Amino acid sequence: MTDNRIATAALGAGGPAVGVQGLGCMGMSFAYGPADADTSRATLERALELGVTLYDTADAYGDGDNERFLAPFLRAHSDEVVVASKFALSIPPDEPDRRIIRNDGPYIRQAVEASLKRLDVDVIDLYYMHRRDVNVPIEETVGVMAELVREGKVGQLGLSEVTADELRTAHTVHPIAAVQSEWSLFSRDIEAGVVPAARELGVTLVPYSPLGRGFLTGSFADADQDLTAGDFRRRMPRFTGANAAANAALLEPVRTVAGAHGATPGQIALAWVHRRAAVHGLPVVPIPGTRRPARVEENTAATRITLTEEDLALLDPIAAQVAGTRYADMTFTSAGRE
Repeated sequence: MTDNRIATAALGAGGPAVGVQGLGCMGMSFAYGPADADTSRATLERALELGVTLYDTADAYGDGDNERFLAPFLRAHSDEVVVASKFALSIPPDEPDRRIIRNDGPYIRQAVEASLKRLDVDVIDLYYMHRRDVNVPIEETVGVMAELVREGKVGQLGLSEVTADELRTAHTVHPIAAVQSEWSLFSRDIEAGVVPAARELGVTLVPYSPLGRGFLTGSFADADQDLTAGDFRRRMPRFTGANAAANAALLEPVRTVAGAHGATPGQIALAWVHRRAAVHGLPVVPIPGTRRPARVEENTAATRITLTEEDLALLDPIAAQVAGTRYADMTFTSAGRE
Protein backbone atom coordinates (compact mmCIF):
# COMPACT_ATOMS: atom_id res chain seq x y z
CA MET A 1 0.00 0.00 0.00
CA THR A 2 0.97 3.61 -0.44
CA ASP A 3 0.72 6.63 1.84
CA ASN A 4 -1.03 8.61 -0.92
CA ARG A 5 -4.51 7.26 -0.21
CA ILE A 6 -7.29 9.74 -0.78
CA ALA A 7 -9.77 10.95 1.82
CA THR A 8 -13.27 9.50 2.10
CA ALA A 9 -16.82 10.81 1.80
CA ALA A 10 -20.22 9.43 2.75
CA LEU A 11 -22.29 7.71 0.08
CA GLY A 12 -25.76 8.94 0.96
CA ALA A 13 -27.14 9.80 4.38
CA GLY A 14 -25.84 7.15 6.76
CA GLY A 15 -24.23 5.25 3.92
CA PRO A 16 -20.75 3.73 3.72
CA ALA A 17 -17.61 5.82 3.38
CA VAL A 18 -16.01 5.63 -0.05
CA GLY A 19 -12.94 7.24 -1.51
CA VAL A 20 -13.70 10.88 -2.30
CA GLN A 21 -12.91 10.07 -5.93
CA GLY A 22 -14.29 7.03 -7.71
CA LEU A 23 -13.37 5.40 -11.01
CA GLY A 24 -15.52 5.42 -14.13
CA CYS A 25 -14.87 2.11 -15.84
CA MET A 26 -16.86 2.55 -19.07
CA GLY A 27 -13.87 3.30 -21.29
CA MET A 28 -12.21 0.02 -20.39
CA SER A 29 -14.75 -1.76 -22.60
CA PHE A 30 -16.77 0.79 -24.50
CA ALA A 31 -17.12 4.17 -26.26
CA TYR A 32 -13.59 5.58 -26.27
CA GLY A 33 -11.88 3.33 -28.78
CA PRO A 34 -9.62 0.30 -28.25
CA ALA A 35 -8.42 -0.52 -24.72
CA ASP A 36 -5.71 -2.88 -23.48
CA ALA A 37 -7.22 -5.32 -20.97
CA ASP A 38 -4.01 -5.87 -19.01
CA THR A 39 -3.41 -2.15 -18.61
CA SER A 40 -7.02 -1.62 -17.56
CA ARG A 41 -6.72 -4.37 -14.93
CA ALA A 42 -3.56 -2.70 -13.61
CA THR A 43 -5.51 0.56 -13.45
CA LEU A 44 -8.18 -1.02 -11.27
CA GLU A 45 -5.56 -2.34 -8.85
CA ARG A 46 -3.62 0.91 -8.69
CA ALA A 47 -6.82 2.86 -8.04
CA LEU A 48 -7.61 0.65 -5.05
CA GLU A 49 -4.09 1.12 -3.68
CA LEU A 50 -4.70 4.88 -3.78
CA GLY A 51 -7.96 4.63 -1.85
CA VAL A 52 -10.43 4.62 -4.76
CA THR A 53 -13.22 2.30 -3.62
CA LEU A 54 -16.24 3.26 -5.78
CA TYR A 55 -16.17 1.54 -9.19
CA ASP A 56 -18.81 2.65 -11.68
CA THR A 57 -20.20 0.59 -14.56
CA ALA A 58 -23.53 -0.09 -16.34
CA ASP A 59 -25.20 -2.89 -18.21
CA ALA A 60 -25.20 -0.78 -21.39
CA TYR A 61 -21.42 -0.36 -21.48
CA GLY A 62 -20.53 -2.75 -24.25
CA ASP A 63 -23.80 -4.67 -23.81
CA GLY A 64 -22.60 -6.09 -20.49
CA ASP A 65 -18.94 -6.43 -21.44
CA ASN A 66 -17.81 -3.87 -18.88
CA GLU A 67 -19.59 -5.67 -16.04
CA ARG A 68 -18.00 -8.97 -17.13
CA PHE A 69 -14.60 -7.31 -17.27
CA LEU A 70 -14.92 -6.02 -13.71
CA ALA A 71 -16.10 -9.31 -12.22
CA PRO A 72 -12.69 -10.87 -11.39
CA PHE A 73 -11.50 -7.66 -9.76
CA LEU A 74 -14.66 -7.35 -7.69
CA ARG A 75 -14.42 -10.98 -6.64
CA ALA A 76 -10.81 -10.53 -5.50
CA HIS A 77 -11.61 -7.38 -3.50
CA SER A 78 -15.19 -7.94 -2.41
CA ASP A 79 -14.62 -6.58 1.10
CA GLU A 80 -12.83 -3.45 -0.06
CA VAL A 81 -14.83 -2.01 -2.92
CA VAL A 82 -18.27 -0.58 -3.68
CA VAL A 83 -19.64 -1.42 -7.11
CA ALA A 84 -22.21 0.77 -8.83
CA SER A 85 -24.13 -0.35 -11.89
CA LYS A 86 -27.15 0.92 -13.81
CA PHE A 87 -30.22 -0.16 -15.76
CA ALA A 88 -32.54 1.60 -18.24
CA LEU A 89 -30.75 1.56 -21.62
CA SER A 90 -32.14 -1.49 -23.40
CA ILE A 91 -30.28 -2.60 -26.54
CA PRO A 92 -32.46 -4.14 -29.28
CA PRO A 93 -30.86 -7.44 -30.46
CA ASP A 94 -31.04 -6.42 -34.12
CA GLU A 95 -29.89 -2.81 -33.54
CA PRO A 96 -26.75 -2.90 -31.36
CA ASP A 97 -26.09 0.83 -31.71
CA ARG A 98 -29.56 1.85 -30.55
CA ARG A 99 -30.72 2.45 -26.97
CA ILE A 100 -34.31 2.31 -25.74
CA ILE A 101 -35.00 3.81 -22.30
CA ARG A 102 -37.02 1.45 -20.09
CA ASN A 103 -38.01 2.03 -16.46
CA ASP A 104 -40.80 -0.55 -16.16
CA GLY A 105 -40.80 -3.15 -13.40
CA PRO A 106 -40.39 -6.33 -15.51
CA TYR A 107 -37.42 -4.81 -17.31
CA ILE A 108 -35.77 -3.66 -14.07
CA ARG A 109 -36.03 -7.16 -12.62
CA GLN A 110 -34.63 -8.69 -15.78
CA ALA A 111 -31.80 -6.16 -15.81
CA VAL A 112 -30.74 -6.61 -12.18
CA GLU A 113 -30.58 -10.39 -12.48
CA ALA A 114 -28.44 -10.11 -15.60
CA SER A 115 -26.10 -7.59 -13.96
CA LEU A 116 -25.72 -9.70 -10.81
CA LYS A 117 -24.73 -12.64 -12.97
CA ARG A 118 -22.25 -10.70 -15.12
CA LEU A 119 -20.67 -8.98 -12.11
CA ASP A 120 -20.60 -12.29 -10.22
CA VAL A 121 -21.80 -10.63 -7.00
CA ASP A 122 -24.64 -11.34 -4.60
CA VAL A 123 -25.45 -7.65 -4.09
CA ILE A 124 -24.98 -4.57 -6.29
CA ASP A 125 -23.90 -1.98 -3.74
CA LEU A 126 -25.35 1.02 -5.59
CA TYR A 127 -27.94 0.55 -8.34
CA TYR A 128 -28.84 3.50 -10.56
CA MET A 129 -31.69 4.28 -12.89
CA HIS A 130 -29.43 5.27 -15.79
CA ARG A 131 -31.94 7.43 -17.66
CA ARG A 132 -35.54 8.49 -17.06
CA ASP A 133 -38.46 7.14 -19.06
CA VAL A 134 -41.01 9.93 -18.64
CA ASN A 135 -43.82 7.55 -19.62
CA VAL A 136 -43.35 5.56 -16.39
CA PRO A 137 -44.11 7.35 -13.09
CA ILE A 138 -40.88 7.66 -11.16
CA GLU A 139 -42.70 6.48 -8.03
CA GLU A 140 -43.36 3.19 -9.83
CA THR A 141 -39.75 2.79 -10.94
CA VAL A 142 -38.28 3.58 -7.53
CA GLY A 143 -40.88 1.35 -5.91
CA VAL A 144 -39.53 -1.62 -7.85
CA MET A 145 -35.96 -0.59 -7.05
CA ALA A 146 -36.89 -0.44 -3.35
CA GLU A 147 -38.16 -4.02 -3.58
CA LEU A 148 -34.71 -5.04 -4.81
CA VAL A 149 -33.20 -3.50 -1.66
CA ARG A 150 -35.64 -5.39 0.56
CA GLU A 151 -34.82 -8.60 -1.30
CA GLY A 152 -31.09 -8.11 -0.66
CA LYS A 153 -30.12 -7.80 -4.32
CA VAL A 154 -29.24 -4.11 -4.10
CA GLY A 155 -27.65 -2.12 -1.30
CA GLN A 156 -28.46 1.52 -2.08
CA LEU A 157 -30.37 3.34 -4.79
CA GLY A 158 -29.14 5.97 -7.21
CA LEU A 159 -30.60 8.06 -10.01
CA SER A 160 -28.84 9.52 -13.04
CA GLU A 161 -29.77 12.65 -14.99
CA VAL A 162 -32.91 13.45 -12.97
CA THR A 163 -34.44 16.83 -12.26
CA ALA A 164 -34.78 18.29 -8.78
CA ASP A 165 -38.51 17.49 -8.71
CA GLU A 166 -37.89 13.92 -9.85
CA LEU A 167 -35.30 13.48 -7.12
CA ARG A 168 -37.62 14.80 -4.43
CA THR A 169 -40.47 12.57 -5.61
CA ALA A 170 -38.25 9.50 -5.75
CA HIS A 171 -36.90 10.19 -2.27
CA THR A 172 -40.43 9.99 -0.82
CA VAL A 173 -40.62 6.37 -2.01
CA HIS A 174 -37.18 5.24 -0.84
CA PRO A 175 -34.04 7.09 0.28
CA ILE A 176 -31.80 7.93 -2.67
CA ALA A 177 -28.10 7.64 -1.85
CA ALA A 178 -26.59 9.23 -4.95
CA VAL A 179 -27.41 11.27 -8.01
CA GLN A 180 -25.10 10.95 -10.98
CA SER A 181 -24.96 13.73 -13.53
CA GLU A 182 -22.43 15.51 -15.67
CA TRP A 183 -20.68 18.24 -13.65
CA SER A 184 -17.50 19.96 -14.68
CA LEU A 185 -15.97 23.29 -15.65
CA PHE A 186 -17.90 22.86 -18.91
CA SER A 187 -21.24 21.60 -17.48
CA ARG A 188 -22.92 23.30 -14.54
CA ASP A 189 -26.65 23.09 -15.30
CA ILE A 190 -27.36 20.88 -12.26
CA GLU A 191 -26.36 23.67 -9.88
CA ALA A 192 -29.69 25.47 -10.39
CA GLY A 193 -31.98 22.78 -8.98
CA VAL A 194 -30.52 19.31 -8.58
CA VAL A 195 -27.63 20.26 -6.32
CA PRO A 196 -29.79 22.20 -3.79
CA ALA A 197 -32.28 19.31 -3.74
CA ALA A 198 -29.51 16.80 -3.13
CA ARG A 199 -28.12 18.90 -0.27
CA GLU A 200 -31.58 19.19 1.26
CA LEU A 201 -32.16 15.41 1.10
CA GLY A 202 -28.69 14.22 2.12
CA VAL A 203 -27.89 12.80 -1.31
CA THR A 204 -24.31 12.44 -2.55
CA LEU A 205 -23.50 13.95 -5.95
CA VAL A 206 -21.48 11.68 -8.24
CA PRO A 207 -20.27 13.78 -11.18
CA TYR A 208 -19.55 11.85 -14.34
CA SER A 209 -17.30 13.27 -17.06
CA PRO A 210 -15.66 15.71 -14.61
CA LEU A 211 -12.87 16.09 -17.15
CA GLY A 212 -15.24 17.01 -19.96
CA ARG A 213 -14.73 13.55 -21.51
CA GLY A 214 -11.00 14.30 -21.69
CA PHE A 215 -11.34 17.66 -23.44
CA LEU A 216 -10.41 19.57 -20.28
CA THR A 217 -7.12 17.69 -20.07
CA GLY A 218 -6.09 18.90 -23.51
CA SER A 219 -5.73 15.31 -24.71
CA PHE A 220 -7.67 16.17 -27.88
CA ALA A 221 -8.79 19.41 -29.49
CA ASP A 222 -11.12 18.22 -32.26
CA ALA A 223 -12.84 14.84 -32.06
CA ASP A 224 -13.11 14.43 -35.82
CA GLN A 225 -9.40 14.95 -36.32
CA ASP A 226 -7.92 13.48 -33.14
CA LEU A 227 -10.07 10.48 -32.18
CA THR A 228 -10.63 7.07 -33.75
CA ALA A 229 -13.70 6.34 -35.87
CA GLY A 230 -15.39 4.29 -33.12
CA ASP A 231 -15.09 6.99 -30.45
CA PHE A 232 -18.54 8.29 -29.56
CA ARG A 233 -17.20 11.75 -28.72
CA ARG A 234 -17.18 12.35 -32.46
CA ARG A 235 -20.98 12.56 -32.21
CA MET A 236 -20.97 15.14 -29.39
CA PRO A 237 -21.58 18.76 -30.45
CA ARG A 238 -18.97 20.31 -28.16
CA PHE A 239 -16.05 18.43 -29.60
CA THR A 240 -16.27 18.96 -33.36
CA GLY A 241 -16.05 21.77 -35.88
CA ALA A 242 -16.38 25.39 -34.83
CA ASN A 243 -17.57 24.38 -31.35
CA ALA A 244 -14.36 22.44 -30.71
CA ALA A 245 -12.22 25.38 -31.78
CA ALA A 246 -14.17 27.79 -29.57
CA ASN A 247 -14.04 25.47 -26.58
CA ALA A 248 -10.32 24.76 -26.95
CA ALA A 249 -9.71 28.48 -26.47
CA LEU A 250 -11.52 28.29 -23.12
CA LEU A 251 -8.78 26.09 -21.70
CA GLU A 252 -6.30 28.95 -21.37
CA PRO A 253 -7.40 29.90 -17.81
CA VAL A 254 -7.17 26.22 -16.83
CA ARG A 255 -3.58 26.13 -18.08
CA THR A 256 -2.80 29.36 -16.23
CA VAL A 257 -4.06 27.97 -12.92
CA ALA A 258 -2.31 24.67 -13.57
CA GLY A 259 1.00 26.47 -14.06
CA ALA A 260 0.57 28.32 -10.77
CA HIS A 261 0.05 25.04 -8.91
CA GLY A 262 2.61 22.95 -10.77
CA ALA A 263 -0.27 20.75 -11.85
CA THR A 264 -1.82 19.48 -15.07
CA PRO A 265 -4.96 21.02 -16.59
CA GLY A 266 -6.82 17.81 -15.78
CA GLN A 267 -5.87 18.06 -12.12
CA ILE A 268 -7.18 21.61 -11.97
CA ALA A 269 -10.45 20.56 -13.60
CA LEU A 270 -10.84 17.80 -11.00
CA ALA A 271 -9.82 20.06 -8.13
CA TRP A 272 -12.58 22.45 -9.21
CA VAL A 273 -15.16 19.65 -9.06
CA HIS A 274 -13.93 18.52 -5.63
CA ARG A 275 -14.22 22.14 -4.47
CA ARG A 276 -17.99 21.95 -5.20
CA ALA A 277 -18.43 19.96 -1.97
CA ALA A 278 -17.43 22.98 0.11
CA VAL A 279 -19.15 25.50 -2.15
CA HIS A 280 -22.50 23.70 -2.07
CA GLY A 281 -22.32 21.88 1.26
CA LEU A 282 -22.79 18.26 0.23
CA PRO A 283 -20.65 15.17 -0.46
CA VAL A 284 -19.24 15.12 -4.00
CA VAL A 285 -17.54 11.99 -5.38
CA PRO A 286 -16.52 12.47 -9.03
CA ILE A 287 -15.81 9.38 -11.15
CA PRO A 288 -13.23 10.32 -13.79
CA GLY A 289 -12.65 7.49 -16.19
CA THR A 290 -9.25 6.28 -17.26
CA ARG A 291 -7.53 3.13 -18.52
CA ARG A 292 -4.00 3.86 -17.32
CA PRO A 293 -2.43 3.57 -13.84
CA ALA A 294 -0.42 6.76 -14.28
CA ARG A 295 -3.59 8.69 -15.00
CA VAL A 296 -5.24 7.37 -11.82
CA GLU A 297 -2.23 8.61 -9.87
CA GLU A 298 -2.58 12.03 -11.51
CA ASN A 299 -6.33 12.18 -10.91
CA THR A 300 -6.22 11.20 -7.26
CA ALA A 301 -3.44 13.70 -6.60
CA ALA A 302 -5.94 16.39 -7.64
CA THR A 303 -7.83 15.77 -4.38
CA ARG A 304 -4.94 17.43 -2.56
CA ILE A 305 -4.95 20.65 -4.61
CA THR A 306 -6.58 23.64 -2.90
CA LEU A 307 -7.78 26.29 -5.32
CA THR A 308 -7.64 29.94 -4.25
CA GLU A 309 -10.37 32.53 -4.71
CA GLU A 310 -8.22 34.03 -7.48
CA ASP A 311 -8.14 30.63 -9.19
CA LEU A 312 -11.89 30.28 -8.96
CA ALA A 313 -12.39 33.75 -10.41
CA LEU A 314 -10.57 32.55 -13.54
CA LEU A 315 -12.28 29.16 -13.73
CA ASP A 316 -15.90 29.81 -12.76
CA PRO A 317 -16.84 31.85 -15.89
CA ILE A 318 -15.82 29.09 -18.31
CA ALA A 319 -19.07 27.09 -18.35
CA ALA A 320 -21.18 30.05 -19.49
CA GLN A 321 -18.98 30.40 -22.59
CA VAL A 322 -19.04 26.78 -23.77
CA ALA A 323 -20.23 26.26 -27.35
CA GLY A 324 -22.56 23.33 -28.01
CA THR A 325 -24.71 21.08 -25.86
CA ARG A 326 -23.57 18.05 -23.87
CA TYR A 327 -25.38 15.68 -26.23
CA ALA A 328 -26.92 16.11 -29.67
CA ASP A 329 -30.24 15.10 -28.06
CA MET A 330 -30.68 16.66 -24.64
CA THR A 331 -34.21 15.36 -24.03
CA PHE A 332 -32.99 12.46 -21.91
CA THR A 333 -30.91 14.68 -19.60
CA SER A 334 -32.08 16.55 -16.52
CA ALA A 335 -31.34 19.84 -18.27
CA GLY A 336 -33.68 18.84 -21.08
CA ARG A 337 -36.58 18.47 -18.62
CA GLU A 338 -35.97 21.23 -16.06
